[in-house]
Amino acid sequence: MATKDSPATFKTRVNLVMVPVVVRDRQGKAVGNLKQDDFQLFDKGKPQYIARFSMEKAAGRLIKAGGAAPGPDQAAGEKTAVDLPDRFIAYLFDDVHMKFGDLAPSRDAAGKHIDTALRTTDRAAIYTTSGQTMQDFTDDKSLLHEALSKLRMHPVTGQGTRSCPNMTYYMADQIANKNNPTVLDAVARDVMSCQNLDPSMYQTAVQIAQQAAQQELPLGDHETRLAMSVIRDLIRRMAAMPGQRSIVLVSNGFITLPEHKTEETEIMDRAIRSSVLINSLDARGLYTDTPDITRQGTNIVTDQVLQQMDRETNRAQADVMAELAAGTGATFVQNTNDLVGGFARLVSAPEYYYLLAFSPQNLRMDGSFHALKVTLKGLKDMNVGARTGYYAPRRTENAIETAKREIEEALFSREEMNDIPVELHTQFFKSGENTARVSLVIKVDVKHLKFRKEEDRNCDDVTVVAGLFDRNGVYATGNQKKIEMRLKDETVEKRLDGGLTIRSSFDVKPGTYSVRLVVRDAEGQLMSAQNGAVEIPY
Repeated sequence: MATKDSPATFKTRVNLVMVPVVVRDRQGKAVGNLKQDDFQLFDKGKPQYIARFSMEKAAGRLIKAGGAAPGPDQAAGEKTAVDLPDRFIAYLFDDVHMKFGDLAPSRDAAGKHIDTALRTTDRAAIYTTSGQTMQDFTDDKSLLHEALSKLRMHPVTGQGTRSCPNMTYYMADQIANKNNPTVLDAVARDVMSCQNLDPSMYQTAVQIAQQAAQQELPLGDHETRLAMSVIRDLIRRMAAMPGQRSIVLVSNGFITLPEHKTEETEIMDRAIRSSVLINSLDARGLYTDTPDITRQGTNIVTDQVLQQMDRETNRAQADVMAELAAGTGATFVQNTNDLVGGFARLVSAPEYYYLLAFSPQNLRMDGSFHALKVTLKGLKDMNVGARTGYYAPRRTENAIETAKREIEEALFSREEMNDIPVELHTQFFKSGENTARVSLVIKVDVKHLKFRKEEDRNCDDVTVVAGLFDRNGVYATGNQKKIEMRLKDETVEKRLDGGLTIRSSFDVKPGTYSVRLVVRDAEGQLMSAQNGAVEIPY
C-alpha cells in the first residue's frame, strides 16, 4: 500500500449534459412530487434516455456541525456547535447597461432586502459588471451598505448615446449584419432630420447610418462580452463556496447575438456544474413602450420603424436574463415595480427543482448547438422551465477527468454521501497566539470497496480530499491523498478489519472553520462526503 500526497487542485471537463428543471403549477408554486417517468427530454427533437434523475430541495439549511475531537483547549466530551454559512448570495449590478433611473431604485431595494431578509448563516457580496465596485462575501451589513452607496453608472463605450443618429447595438446588428433595408432607411431619414440635410443628400445620410452601425457593433460586442465575462468569473468564484449559491443579476438587460451563444452556453454549463443559480431582476420595473421623443424622423412611417426598434430592443435585452435563469433552474423577475419583493423571490430559490442528466448518443465532437426540450407526460396546467440547448464538446472526458470533476463537485457541496463507511474526527492544537494546527483522523472501511483482481493482488485506488472553509465560506486550504492498494487476500481479510486510517493536518490561524471530507475509490467509483467543524479560540 502506498500513499501519495498532492495539492487539492481541480479542472472541470464534462460529458453528461445536466438539465435543471423547475415545474410550477397554475398558481406559480414549484411542484415537488414528480417522478422520472413523468419527464420527456428531447435533443434536437430526438427523445433521450434520462440517465440520472433527482428531485432537490433548493432551500438552504442551517448547518449545526459538531463532533470535533477535543484539543488541548477543549474540555473532554465538548462538542463544537457553530452556525456555519450555508447560503451565498452575490448581488451583481450591471452598472454598464443600467440607467440611473433604474439603478437607484434597485440599489435601495437591495439595501432593504439585506436589512430584513438575510439570515445569520447567509453571506452576501456586491459585484458590478464594470468592476468599479466590489464587496466580497461577508455577514457585515454595514460593509454591504457601504458598497451599495458607491454604485454609479459606468457605461464603458457609451453605446446608444450619440444624438445623430441615435444608434444602438440592436439597430447596428439589423443594419450591418442582417441587412435590414427598412431599418437602414429609417435611420438614414433620422440622419436627414437631425442634420437638416435636403432630400438630394439621401445617399449621404445612408452612408452616415451605415458608418454609425459599423462603429457601434464592436462597442456593443465589447459591453456584452464584458458582462458575460464577469458572470463567468463570479460563477468560478462561487464554485469554491460550500452550500447553496445564487447570483442575483440586476440589469436592464443586454443584447446577445449568435456569436455570443457559445459563451452563454458555457456560462450555463459552468453554473450547473457548480450548483450556482443565476437569478435575474429586470431593473426597469413595470415599463411601457413609450415613444422616445429624441427619435423623431421626417414622417410617420419612419417614426413607427424607430419606435418598433425600441420595442424590439427592450425585449431582446431581457432575453439573455430569461435564458440564464431558465438554463440554471433559477427565476427571472420582470415587469414589476415591487423590487423588494422581487429580491425576496429571487433569493428564495424554488422550493423544489429537478436535475435531469443524459448522455447524448452518437454525439459528434464538433462544438455544434443542440436544442433541448423538456415536456411532461400527460400532465396539464404545468409550466416547465428548463435550459433550451447546449453546445457539443470538442473532445470526450477521460476517467481521470471524471474523477476530478466528481470530487470537486462533492467537495464544494454540503450534501452528505455514505457509499463508503467513513469516520471523521477533528482536533486542534494551538502552537502560538496566532497559529494553530488542525488535525483530521479519517477511518475508511475498505471491506466495502470493489477491488480489481490482478494475479494474487486486490487492487484499488482511494482518493481522500479534505478542505477547510473559513466563517465566511471562503476556501482556506485543502489537501489530497491517494492511497494505492495492491493487497493480498490475507491482508484484506485479516489485517484491515479495523479499516484504513488516514491523517491530514493544516496550519491555520485561530477562528471558526468548517471541514469537508470527500472519499472516492477508482474501481467501484463509490463516494462518501461528510461535514465537520472546528472552532479555535483566539
